[in-house]
Amino acid sequence: MLLEFIAAIASGFAVLGLVLVLNILTGRRLASWVFPAAAGLGMLLYSIWSEYSWPDRAIVPGSPYAEASRNEARFWYRPWTYIWPQSNRLIAIDQRFSRSHPQSPHLVQTRVVLLARWMPEYSYLVVFNCDEATRADMFEGVELQPDGSVTGAQWVALAGDDPVLLAACGEREGRDGS
Repeated sequence: MLLEFIAAIASGFAVLGLVLVLNILTGRRLASWVFPAAAGLGMLLYSIWSEYSWPDRAIVPGSPYAEASRNEARFWYRPWTYIWPQSNRLIAIDQRFSRSHPQSPHLVQTRVVLLARWMPEYSYLVVFNCDEATRADMFEGVELQPDGSVTGAQWVALAGDDPVLLAACGEREGRDGS
């Protein structure tokens, strides 16, 4: 957060510098109110860019995370979000942990990652049953058996078009449990 504050201040100075150069080129004809307004506008534009681009910076191409779902929100104190909603949370699948057993290819174990702006990353293991559109969180007492089955799980029904289910099960081809 401190680095983003410093970047916002630097953006304000950068825009102020451009306006100062523009003032010299126009023979010092700009009004004095333009300079603080330009600095403020630079900081505001950086802040807006930073708030809208964080999801793309959190999950970069080539990373092991596959974005599954994005929550968009509107805020009264940010009126532009009523035109362009802002993403404040992401759910991703960490593909490094995606596994399925050869005897139970319809069961996919993976790590679900929850990302939110200004919050630490949170992740947990989940088993998806791709054929029945269900999910079981891998908490204490849930065990994977040698044959690939799951015991002690509380299965939760999901919609067939659930984006997290589709992201996890779409990756099951080619997984051999290794």
